[in-house]
Amino acid sequence: MTQKRPQSRWIVLSLLLLTVATLVLIWDWDWFRPLVERQASAALGRPVTLQRFNLDLGRYPLVSADGIVVANPEGFPADSRMAAVGRLAIRIDPLRLWQREINLQEIRIDGIEADLRPDAAGKPNWQLDRSKDEDSGPSRWTLEIAQLQIGNGRVHVLEPRLKADFDLRIRTEPAADGEPRLHLDAEGQYNDAPIVAHFIGGSLLGLRQPERPYPVQFDAVNGNTRIDLKGSLLQPMQFGGAKLDLRLRGDSLAALYGLSGVPLPPTAAYELKGRLDYEQGRVRFRDFSGTVGHSDLSGQLAVDLRRERRLVTAQLHSKKVVLADLGGFVGATPGKDEAASETPQQEAEREQAQAHERVLPDQPINLPKLRAADLDIEYKADRIESELPFDSLSAHLVSREGELQLKPLRFTVGDGQIAGNIELDGHSDVVHFVGDMDFRRIDLKRLVRDNPALNGTGLIGGSVRLDSYGNSTAQILGSGDGELKLYMNRGQLSALLVNLAGLEFGKALLSAIGLPSETNVRCAIADFGMKEGLLDTRLLLVDTGEANILGDGSINLRDETLDYRIHTKPKRFGIASLRAPITIGGSFRDPRLRPDWERLAVRGGAAVALGALIGPLAALLPTVELGLGDDNDCKALVDEIKAEAANLPAEMEKEKKAEKGAKKAAASKSKNP
Repeated sequence: MTQKRPQSRWIVLSLLLLTVATLVLIWDWDWFRPLVERQASAALGRPVTLQRFNLDLGRYPLVSADGIVVANPEGFPADSRMAAVGRLAIRIDPLRLWQREINLQEIRIDGIEADLRPDAAGKPNWQLDRSKDEDSGPSRWTLEIAQLQIGNGRVHVLEPRLKADFDLRIRTEPAADGEPRLHLDAEGQYNDAPIVAHFIGGSLLGLRQPERPYPVQFDAVNGNTRIDLKGSLLQPMQFGGAKLDLRLRGDSLAALYGLSGVPLPPTAAYELKGRLDYEQGRVRFRDFSGTVGHSDLSGQLAVDLRRERRLVTAQLHSKKVVLADLGGFVGATPGKDEAASETPQQEAEREQAQAHERVLPDQPINLPKLRAADLDIEYKADRIESELPFDSLSAHLVSREGELQLKPLRFTVGDGQIAGNIELDGHSDVVHFVGDMDFRRIDLKRLVRDNPALNGTGLIGGSVRLDSYGNSTAQILGSGDGELKLYMNRGQLSALLVNLAGLEFGKALLSAIGLPSETNVRCAIADFGMKEGLLDTRLLLVDTGEANILGDGSINLRDETLDYRIHTKPKRFGIASLRAPITIGGSFRDPRLRPDWERLAVRGGAAVALGALIGPLAALLPTVELGLGDDNDCKALVDEIKAEAANLPAEMEKEKKAEKGAKKAAASKSKNP
């Protein structure tokens, strides 16, 4: 009797084990599906449903789920879904769970379908509420994944703020080393332009292995912008330890704004290549070089992502720059110079601008770009190719929260220079502009270098001050207050007029004045006040060997019209010298000359005007010497005018007698033909 009891116990235990084994083998694991759905829904903060849940036992049990659907959060239609997965299979090592380690031997995901987009308020549906996880503190569990495979998946991305609407296909493919490589292909719209992109990276598991370089190969075509990136990362999740070669090509640097968030102006076509890395929260484009149009460009650029407003710093250098390639910096259409590289679109924009009746650039200042980021950019160009006479350029641009300063901006012209400061305040809807520029000892020879027939001997100096409001160059000039002063010492009158008014109009004006083209200038002084875009003459005097030329009137920068008069006072009086004043009217694009016969009868006007210039001339002498140097003839001109003023009564009487004599001779001739 006592021997049968142990046997019966073993029989009972065996039956229990057999029963449990039978239950395990025939158990429908789908019974746990509601529990899994509740746990997944709580973790993601939105409803999650499964069509089937199963567990296959073994040394490494296989947990699988089919027909997974993740619904959209609140704010989307109730029947819409964010993502679906055809099948998710996970093979786990159960023994490691005793050590608080989740060891996943294999993860296989097939049939991914996702639709990522923001709701009406702009909140993206892929943004999860992780506040509960953060409140629970750090987890005591560790996660380790041995292998991850993804079948063909498709993700649709819609983001209006980025002007993006594209499809992303994702998969893993085996590589030569046996590890599956991650492949991403994108096609659709991004930054309001077509995009086609391809990415090949290491295995997804390599993202968590900092001791192994993670290979990266990426290329994209977005509109006319092409990006090629190749290299490796030691810490891909932090973009650390980067050894990446970056190559950028496109029609204009401005197109990179939507891709990088870095506000850049319109330029000519470009191609740049350099090294890309990341250090202490800063993405850096290092040691890059290339071309912008027909200009070379090299240097360093960094974007600091740690600040609430990103900070862009750069040190840029050009050995040679074609100024028109960078025309977008001043609101002009890039590619205006014949030497510059133009795309068909830029050529069409330039031709349209030239056909427009206005001359001053009216391209709007991009206020969102002005406010988009803070900038600290230094630029130096050793040699400038342009219709303008500049030799070299250096500038330091600083922008903080929509306030931009260009201090200093400096051009060299021969042995002289043009230097100044510019400030733009873009806080309000209309930009506030404050600027000043000084011209010192500008060699006239540099201004007439394209016309060897002109005598370019002489120096030019002066200054410009402007305080204005407007959202384009034309608006700023057309509404500003300030002043313009220009001085010239020696040189040729034809060279001066051609550079101020253009070749054809300059020749016509010279002919109307009645002076030979070889007339030498001893001293020229121009002083204009500016009020609400209207340049009004304080003083205009050109002293030549033949005559003194005076000007009065106004130049309207708002509507680009001219209302000006030129008076000539010959130094040697004669009947032939009795010329009518010249009136200059019309527009900047179509100026017109005509003699003012009504003013011819008013004799002595030029002489009286000369006398009235003594005070203004004497006041301007210190600034004339600053712009031209001590060795100038304008001081001698002031002394001569003082002497002439003393003889004004006699001069006027002489002119009256000459005029009476001319009338008497004409009357006698008519009586005795």
